[in-house]
Amino acid sequence: ILVLQRAVKNWNDHKNLNFVINFGDIVDGKCPKDQSLNAVKKVVSEFENFHGPVYHMIGNHCLYNLPRDKLLPLLKIPNHGDGCTHAYYDFSPTPGYRFVVLDGYDISAIGWPHDHPNRLEALKILIEKNPNSDKNSPEGLKGVDRRFVMFNGAVGNKQMEWLDNVLKDATNMKQKVIICCHVPLDPGATSKTTLLWNYDQVMDLIHRYECVKVCLSGHNHQGGYSVDSRGVHHRVLDAALECTPGTNAFGYIDVYDNMLSLVGTDQMKSTEFSFDF
Repeated sequence: ILVLQRAVKNWNDHKNLNFVINFGDIVDGKCPKDQSLNAVKKVVSEFENFHGPVYHMIGNHCLYNLPRDKLLPLLKIPNHGDGCTHAYYDFSPTPGYRFVVLDGYDISAIGWPHDHPNRLEALKILIEKNPNSDKNSPEGLKGVDRRFVMFNGAVGNKQMEWLDNVLKDATNMKQKVIICCHVPLDPGATSKTTLLWNYDQVMDLIHRYECVKVCLSGHNHQGGYSVDSRGVHHRVLDAALECTPGTNAFGYIDVYDNMLSLVGTDQMKSTEFSFDF
């Protein structure tokens, strides 16, 4: 809470920030479950002290505390009008840019009702890919197969179709796209145990479009950075959850025609993302 309070004060003092985006894990998974609802409300209220719009995405620590049907309304995550609790959406804060927020726990063993098809599909994947009785353990798994653990998830088929249409539209509108997903999308930027289950399929789709310039994510609390084979920047943002007392992990991004510049504070390292028009 103290890190968030300092972040909000910093952002408001800046006076030139259009919006704030939170990359998930809004509360710690170790939070006592009888305190989860109040803890989420408290953090959301601190974010709302920012003088502008705030966009949220869900992380695994969020889903350890509350199910989707309770969490998404608290975070004011827009739905798709189909009555489903999906957490993917997009917005354009300025004509030349579009931010696309993916739901990395669309297919997941956590957050969904016990008999929900998305949970059952996730359990099937885990049973096929992870022989351990503890599905949060990557023991014995090699390389990128270590991603098949319960604290990760996947982007489902319906969301993939939606993403394809959004990227087509952004291309037609000549917008540059920033992908935001709690779970990282490139093995070069994160540990093998903190990758989206179907990161390869998602990136194959993204690489079909030249409009995507940067992918931002969370999940791996130590952060990371890479540039993939197609020149897309991947930045895993350092987590406030891991801050030692008195230190911070937040930042802001300056936007240019051919570059984004992340100005970090303390544990969040500053990073520049240059790209072609």
